[in-house]
Amino acid sequence: MYLDLYALQSVPPSNINRDDTGSPKTALYGGAMRARVSSQAWKRAMREMFSDLLPEGQLGVRTKFIVPLIAERITAKREDLAEQSIDFAKAALDATGIKSSETTRSGSDKGTLATDYLVFIANRELDDLAKIAIDWADEGVDPKKPGAKSKKEVQKAFKGIQAVDVALFGRMLADAADFNVDACSQIAHAISVNEISQEYDYFTAVDDRAADDNAGAGMLGTVSFNSSTLYRYATVNIDALLEQLESAEATAHGVAAFVEAFVKSMPTGKQNTFANRTLPNVVAISLREDQPINLASAFERPVYAERERSITQIAAERLAASAQDVESSFVHPAEKSWHVSYGVDAAPLEYFGEGLSFDDLVGAVRETIESALASKE
Repeated sequence: MYLDLYALQSVPPSNINRDDTGSPKTALYGGAMRARVSSQAWKRAMREMFSDLLPEGQLGVRTKFIVPLIAERITAKREDLAEQSIDFAKAALDATGIKSSETTRSGSDKGTLATDYLVFIANRELDDLAKIAIDWADEGVDPKKPGAKSKKEVQKAFKGIQAVDVALFGRMLADAADFNVDACSQIAHAISVNEISQEYDYFTAVDDRAADDNAGAGMLGTVSFNSSTLYRYATVNIDALLEQLESAEATAHGVAAFVEAFVKSMPTGKQNTFANRTLPNVVAISLREDQPINLASAFERPVYAERERSITQIAAERLAASAQDVESSFVHPAEKSWHVSYGVDAAPLEYFGEGLSFDDLVGAVRETIESALASKE
């Protein structure tokens, strides 16, 4: 089973995801310039929201500072090992094949043991590595030479039920490929349905304490921005997620959290400057049993506002028509669909099934998935 998520989101002047020049990211699609928000930026925003939706024990952390995290757990369980906690934490991590060394990063992090790259690791895995390190200490193991059996022991920490966010977004470890996790979700780069032009805000700032006869500005600058109606898409492989979470209930709750985070999160770039936080005008969700379907081609031809119809309204009509065309031409209709909307005529969206409030939509998705998976167990 696959859960496809579609959203249309009107965003006012903003710069929520910048390129290397500081300008909003863009993409050329259908021969027209579009606003773009990278999938990485939105995944980050989603992961940050997960902490409000799921227990800490079901989540992970992405960091280079794994050794200090393990050491903190060792000390919390055994204060008598506080002075040796870093050595044993490093030994446990080294046994996975992931090496650490003192970082040269400036600030208070300087000199702290860190990995060469960011590692996405579950809180449960950190706890298990700490327990292994404590067992080594009790057995009199030298943390500098933990022995050959250490690798087999740490491998056990990465087996079993996975953290929800690690399972959804995946993990790649260059030095420890055995612990890689295939992502159960895919998130497309958001692109605008309308053609955009980059704009620039020229601003000045006045020095509050300047002399009265000083008419000059204390600061000059420009900020690049654009405004758009974004088309957003994501899909979740529910069966693959069940395989990693090993529970129909946990899988259903994980998918529900994904839906809520996908819809309600937003990257925070230049948010204080533009106050651009909006919610999608349209959300449509389809449960499929053949393959996921991205409906981006509905917007290959840019959308332009008409006298009586907004860009978002026309985009909603195109989205529903595209779903109907694809399902009648190539694939089976979705097993179940739902939608929620505001600010548009919802009649065309009835193709996506019953219109609900967002809370009811999330509940319906969770209950439908849990029931479908429970029948397979």
